[in-house]
Order: sequence, then structure tokens, then C-alpha cells
Amino acid sequence: MKTKGVRLYGAMDLKLEEFELPKIEKNEVLMRVVTDSICASTYKAVKQGTAHKRVPPTVAEQPIIIGHELCGEILEVGEDLKDQWTVGQKAVIQPALKLESGYDPGYSYPYVGGNTIYAVVPPIVLERGCLIPFEGDCYFKGSLVESIGCVLRGYKGFYHTDYTNYVRTDGAKQGGRIAILGGAGPMGIAAVELATGYAGVSQVVVTDLNEERLAYAAAKSSPEEAAKHGCDLRYVNTSNMENVVEELIAMSDGGFDDVFVMVPVPALFNMAEKICREDGCVNFFAGPPIHDMQGSLNLYRVHYDGIHVVGTAGSIPDDTVETIHLIEDAKINPGAIVSHILGLNAVIDTLYAMEKPNGAKKVCYNELDLPLIAIDDLEELGKDNELYAELAKIVKRNGGLWCAEAEEYLLAHAPRI
Repeated sequence: MKTKGVRLYGAMDLKLEEFELPKIEKNEVLMRVVTDSICASTYKAVKQGTAHKRVPPTVAEQPIIIGHELCGEILEVGEDLKDQWTVGQKAVIQPALKLESGYDPGYSYPYVGGNTIYAVVPPIVLERGCLIPFEGDCYFKGSLVESIGCVLRGYKGFYHTDYTNYVRTDGAKQGGRIAILGGAGPMGIAAVELATGYAGVSQVVVTDLNEERLAYAAAKSSPEEAAKHGCDLRYVNTSNMENVVEELIAMSDGGFDDVFVMVPVPALFNMAEKICREDGCVNFFAGPPIHDMQGSLNLYRVHYDGIHVVGTAGSIPDDTVETIHLIEDAKINPGAIVSHILGLNAVIDTLYAMEKPNGAKKVCYNELDLPLIAIDDLEELGKDNELYAELAKIVKRNGGLWCAEAEEYLLAHAPRI
């Protein structure tokens, strides 16, 4: 059968085109990919081409489908899998297969990825347990499982030690204080959602240098909502501080138990160590764009204050399943990190524009003919467009967040490509 998708041929060489999918084998699944969330990791692969560790050297001759944060519906099941999957079932793909080759869906395969209308899920994804059922009330939430799962893994990466007996406890400190440095972007907002809905911390301080980004984050994941969970959430512009370290330590009553570093800046890593209290843990979560990024650390504090440093990247199927449960049980709201919607025909321009990031997560509806639209612009756009006007009303009723009701209306009324 034919599909339409965005394929990578080399560095900054993307094409939206129609192409043939092979008939599925007895150990494969055919999937209709309804949504995909555009990820900065995809932009890195697009920018680097074959220099990226996940992009095959043969990509010019055998292009791959981009996009790895996908959610869709199963259309056909191979004979050997009919006792495991059913037609019409919703599912997500956990893209980190953990193969020796480093190859993953959305980076490496010709027939499976997020930015296509139909995809053939190959045996390796199924063998690894990386096709996972999703019973959420809409598709876009499934497309955010992967990115939220990465942050969940970040929380699991923190650890603390009781130095009276050297017993180690994994995870962010329960009832503790956490700083999210450079945290007004989509992954930072996801970290805020998980801080209250999963980690059970008592204080969250989110820093950034841009007041507009901070205001946006505060509107989507608010201090008022966090307070309902017994959490003191603060958004702080550190560009206005005379002594950032001293002020953050004072704000946290002596330092933070856990610190996320959400942008790959060595100075932020250095700051993270300084604002930790004893037995504090730093997660250098942001992926550096270069292979030799140096950062300093006070080794005295490592020895005498027990400061820990970790780095987490990606997630595993268990994280995906746990994230799905958090979404299905309404412990977290993925709508908080959606800033834009778009159709498949807007993917290439949206990715190329990620050289200068803006907004939070952008959700692509692959079958729809939509430009890139900011959720916050729907009301203004609705003055001349009935579809956008109705979507604006729905979003307003749902606290200004993209939601299942909005998706349902969009899929029923938006034009198809």
C-alpha cells in the first residue's frame, strides 16, 4: 500500500513524498500513525545526517522516516501476532531499542517512523517489547509518552545515600526540594508535571533567562495547581539576580536535594553543584551538541558533602508503561507541554526552524492539512476561520490547554492532505 511521509536523505535533506510500503510479514504490524510530537532530537539527526550515530550510512539510497514520538491505531496484524494485538487497538512505540547498532524507529528505518500516515512495525520493535498498548482518551497524549518518559527516567536516575550505613535510595528525595535549571522549555514543564504528579517533592524552583518563556510555563503548569498537591512551585528569572547561587540557596532554605540541568551549558552544571545541599544529586539531563563538552566540579564537595552527579538519556519500556499509567490516571496532564499543532505538510519547515527553538511541544496530525498553529493564537485566528474559532472555545474551556475534546473536534472537521 502507499503512504505519504517525511523522509531523510542526508544532512538537512528532507522530502515529503508518497511511497510504497511492503506487505506486512507474519511477525509485523501495520499501523495508522495519527500523531507524532516533533522532538529536538529529530532536529539533531536531520542536521547531522549520517554523522548522527542513529542514522544509517545508506540513508541517501534508502531514506528513513523521521519522527519517534508516535501514537496510532493498529490496522493489520501479522498471523503470528494475532493472539497479542487486535485491529483498532491504540498503541505507542518506545523508540529506544537499545541495540548494539544504536538504530531506532524515527532515525534508522525505512518503513516505521512518526511522520507518516501508515507504518510497518518491524519484528525488532515487537521482540523488544517496544510496541506498547495505549488506552488514553486521545492520540496526542500517546505521542507525548516518550518525551515525558525520558523525564520520568531522569527522576529515577537521582539517588541519595544514608551515610550512617551507606544505604542508597533511588529517585528524587521524597518531600525534598528540586531545582530545574533552564527549565521553561517543554522538558522542563514535563519535569514540573512529574514533580507533583509522580515524585512527591515539596518545592520546585524553575529557572530561566527569558521572562516570556517563564510566563508561558507558569500559565501551562501553574503554581496554584502545584499548591493543591502541597508543592511550592516558583518560576524565577535569574537574569535579574545579583548573586544567583546565594539567592537560590536562600530560596531553598539551604540548598536543593535534586537538580535537573535542562540545557547543555557547563556554567549551569557548575551552578547545580553549588546549590546542592549535602547528599544532593545533579542530573545533567540535557544532551550536549558536541562530543567534548567540559564542565567543572568541586571535588571537595563530592568527597565531604556527598554530592552525586548522573546523566540520563532516553527511557526504557517500563518507563513508557509507567508514564502511560500516569496519563491514564490523570496524575499528569500532557496538554501542559503542547504549544502548537500542525499537519504533515508543515513538518519540514517546522523542523528546519528548530535552529531557533520556540514554544514547547508541537504535535503533528499526519492526515491533516494544517499549517503550524500556536494554541495561544487560536482565538485570533478564529476571527476568520470557523474551525479555529471552535477549537479556541474548547481550549478555553479546558484551562487554555490542548485536550482530548479539541483533538476529537480537529480530527472530525479539519481538511485532509
